[in-house]
Amino acid sequence: MLRLGVSTGFSSIILLFCLLSVSVHCKTLKRDVKALNEIKASLGWRVVYAWVGDDPCGDGDLPAWSGVTCSTQGDYRVVTELEVYAVSIVGPFPTAVTNLLDLTRLDLHNNKLTGPIPPQIGRLKRLKILNLRWNKLQDVIPPEIGELKKLTHLYLSFNSFKGEIPRELANLPELQHLHLHQNRLIGRIPHELGSLQNLRHLDVGDNHLVGTIRELIRIDGCFPALRNLYLNNNYLTGGIPTQLENLTNLEILHLSYNKMSGIVPFGPAHIPKLTYLYLDHNQFSGRIPDAFYKHPYLKELYIEGNAFKPGVNPIGVHKVLELSDSDFLF
Repeated sequence: MLRLGVSTGFSSIILLFCLLSVSVHCKTLKRDVKALNEIKASLGWRVVYAWVGDDPCGDGDLPAWSGVTCSTQGDYRVVTELEVYAVSIVGPFPTAVTNLLDLTRLDLHNNKLTGPIPPQIGRLKRLKILNLRWNKLQDVIPPEIGELKKLTHLYLSFNSFKGEIPRELANLPELQHLHLHQNRLIGRIPHELGSLQNLRHLDVGDNHLVGTIRELIRIDGCFPALRNLYLNNNYLTGGIPTQLENLTNLEILHLSYNKMSGIVPFGPAHIPKLTYLYLDHNQFSGRIPDAFYKHPYLKELYIEGNAFKPGVNPIGVHKVLELSDSDFLF
């Protein structure tokens, strides 16, 4: 029994040594090495000077390239994260990125990338975070992004995307954050997005979108996890539908600078977690329910630029109230 235990222990040590040896000497997958070197050749000097050597995951005494994260899979190392942001990259989106099939995070935000996102982006099936905000990207948002089934965060804000919001984004079951503000998007917001069970933050503000909120939330049980809804600075019309009461987790509702009208049909008790409500610069009328001024969680209520009738505003309420006498219709 003792001899067997020694033999087993010795074998375990040998196996551990072999595993460590493999992890030290394992090579980076040729596909990833080729892709990163293609990207290196297309990027500006501010990135290239920090990318030393031929292996992006490091080779010998050379460390991994800045912004490149690798992990070991079997006998090879693969690139799992690429974060190259705020370094003034100029030029088209580097298509070679779409050959990094093990990427879980792609962050190229705050650069000067131009042109479209290539449809090959749909190849990155393991991607969880895609951050391309603050660039100069153009053309339409490729529907192939809807093939990234593991995506949880999509940041495309502050670009020049045009066309409609692709309905295929509703095919992302894990999506939690969708940021599309400050683009040139047109058309209606796809009501199919309401089927996203995990979506917490939807921001499509500062575009050229049309339609009504009623069209957006017409599906029963839509947006069950939604906390923040930004629809501001568009061309939305119609009123605030009573169905909005079904979004019981809503904390921020931003409707400023649209063409909406009608009364506020719900009281704060129907949306108990509401913290910020922005209704300013529309065509709303009627009264703001007095209970809003006593709401325990509501911190900011903006109503200027409408035709509201005056209501009761108890002294000592702890919230910002933006309005003037000219905002009231007597």
